[in-house]
Amino acid sequence: MAVTHGSFAQRHLSRRGLLTAGAAAAGAVVVGTPAQAAPWPTVVPLPDGFRPEGITIAGRHAYLGSLGDGSIYRADLRTGRGGIIAPGPGTSAVGLKIDGRGRLFVCGRGQGARVVDTRTGETVAAYALADRTPTFVNDVYLTRRAAWFSDSYQPTLYVLPLGPAGALPDADDVVRLPLSGDWRQTPGEVVNANGVTSTPDGSALLVVQAGVGVLHRVDPRTGVTRLVDLGNAAPLTNGDGLLRIGRTLYVVQNRQNAIDVFTLAPDGGSGVFRRRITDPRFDVPSTVAAHGGRLYLPNARFTTPPTPGTTYDVIAVPD
Repeated sequence: MAVTHGSFAQRHLSRRGLLTAGAAAAGAVVVGTPAQAAPWPTVVPLPDGFRPEGITIAGRHAYLGSLGDGSIYRADLRTGRGGIIAPGPGTSAVGLKIDGRGRLFVCGRGQGARVVDTRTGETVAAYALADRTPTFVNDVYLTRRAAWFSDSYQPTLYVLPLGPAGALPDADDVVRLPLSGDWRQTPGEVVNANGVTSTPDGSALLVVQAGVGVLHRVDPRTGVTRLVDLGNAAPLTNGDGLLRIGRTLYVVQNRQNAIDVFTLAPDGGSGVFRRRITDPRFDVPSTVAAHGGRLYLPNARFTTPPTPGTTYDVIAVPD
């Protein structure tokens, strides 16, 4: 269903609601380096042919989705070992986030999104999200009251409003919020909206527009966007996953094999470039999550033709 600008906030979210991120976001926050962190591996192997893209962390476990068949892999960051907890439905899994109830909200590229119970591996809900084609549901951000999804092929954010105790909505309760203002959509099957997070004060969303290389501040009530002033920072070309911890924003630039780090103004309207993180082990990292003073990035290896024998891994670097 379409939504008018005023009704969205009234029915589902307020700025205060956006301010408090859910346990999924908290799970990605650095919680301090435990005493035994030093021997933890800095390379976590994934199954051959897995084709990772998204990553989310809860406790000492990382969850990753497969672009190949949508399988969900859980890795123990302390040991580096893991296994498939949810066989794929045969469609892609792209960005994903976990909430405090052990549910994974998984982007399905052209297949909308699904919610997976990490304890059973079962899909407990599925949503088409888009009402037009082409569609590429790419990334997701969770708050206590909603799951926000970006679409790389449509200038629209999709919202799943969450009920009391995190109750999942019905399929026809999906909210579609068109992007306007400074947003200029590149037409066709070109990656536009990609990573999504919130501003430090929780008053708005931040969305990176990958192909153009800019960061937008999005009013969650109206969809009106304004370009974030990043000063003389280089364009965020191939901007992919976003991770915000306090006022620090990490922007993965996949084919640049780099993470650009910014300090944001509280309202997210501007930011100051601080540094670039690179590592010789990076091989087109796509997204990022944090734990124990480290950043964890899956090597998507987009420039390497995927085969059943292609190797993949997750690289850990200091934050």
